[in-house]
Amino acid sequence: MIQTLATAGIDESLDVPRLNRALFALCVLNFFMADVQAGIGPFLGVFLQRHGWQTGPIGTVMSAGGIAGMLATIPAGALIDHTTKKRLLVIVAALCTISASLLLLSSQSVPVVTVSQLATALAGAGIGPLMAGITLGIVRQKGFNTQIGRNQAWNHAGNMVGAGLSGWLGWQFGLSAIFCLEVAFGLFAISAVLMIPEKSIDHKAARGLDGTVDHDERKAEGLQSFLRHKPLLILAICLCFFHLGNAAMLPLYGMAVVSAGKGNPAMFTAMTVMVAQAVMIVVSLLAMRFIRGRGYWIVLLISFAALPFRGLIAGSFIQHWGVWPVQILDGIGAGLQSVAVPGLVARLLNGTGRINIGQGVVMTAQGIGASLSPALGGWLAEDLGYPAAFYILGCFAIVSLGLWIGSASTVRSADRAPA
Repeated sequence: MIQTLATAGIDESLDVPRLNRALFALCVLNFFMADVQAGIGPFLGVFLQRHGWQTGPIGTVMSAGGIAGMLATIPAGALIDHTTKKRLLVIVAALCTISASLLLLSSQSVPVVTVSQLATALAGAGIGPLMAGITLGIVRQKGFNTQIGRNQAWNHAGNMVGAGLSGWLGWQFGLSAIFCLEVAFGLFAISAVLMIPEKSIDHKAARGLDGTVDHDERKAEGLQSFLRHKPLLILAICLCFFHLGNAAMLPLYGMAVVSAGKGNPAMFTAMTVMVAQAVMIVVSLLAMRFIRGRGYWIVLLISFAALPFRGLIAGSFIQHWGVWPVQILDGIGAGLQSVAVPGLVARLLNGTGRINIGQGVVMTAQGIGASLSPALGGWLAEDLGYPAAFYILGCFAIVSLGLWIGSASTVRSADRAPA
């Protein structure tokens, strides 16, 4: 049976993996995969705006990609659990994003933009479980929490550098130059994954069959186990509502400021990403130490609480300087989750042989919220205006807070270290 949160206490004696060739290549891979996972991300909104698109259709086409990614996440996790060709899947994901960028550059028609978003979404669906699986296969369970913090710090650094370069290139050469950078990051990601020695990945450990149990006799648990795992379902529902409000905030705030004539499209959008990612780097490096001292429950509670304040500030101050408080709060909320969520899921499902499917289940819940958020935010902004859209989006996190606090008796047991 999948272990419960009551037995998933924080291990105070976590191993700190020593940096070797495989781990250095993994860090570099996370750096370049940041852009591969997100595609051109928040730049898509202002890019399509410049080509005559309205906020409603922009949100709809972004949601189409999000829904496709959501539907593909659990199958992707199952494939990653079973395959020994994880490096090849990373290459396929990078090629999907490269193709999506070239498609967008060639045409901005509705069918082409939709196909490009589907390709980006399919790539993004596999990258999260892939990075978790490869990391677990290299460092095993004891080193996972520390290494996932490193991974996320490098990933956020890649997002920040990519956003900065995108803003500069867009300012100097136009928004089309951003797509060339995306292609370059994809090629560098392919080079980085090839630097990871295949023999360094234990594919049984990568799926959670690590430890003293004989791998040949251990059977992976059935998918129906997840439906009976109450703490995992609580986590998934809370994340779903959080991302329903959070996912649209960044592109929508960029469009709000740019449409008001208070910022250069490329440079301002780059700034929104860079501020958040700079905060996330610091938060990622501190998150696991904070988790060991305070526990997962309080860390995720803080992350959920950041969104209502973010929505309030975004709706009240649509100004160039507003990017600082709005995106600092994004960095705190998303930065804590980027480390705490995969770490908690891996610990809960250790020994089941289904860790990457479990990551997929949680990512699917996140994807449901994230895929609906752009369409919801876009149409709210078009019908009610940007301030009302931000206020309403921020309110969805109140549902996450209520459920998380109401379920404290179930989930707080994860905060207690074993004797």
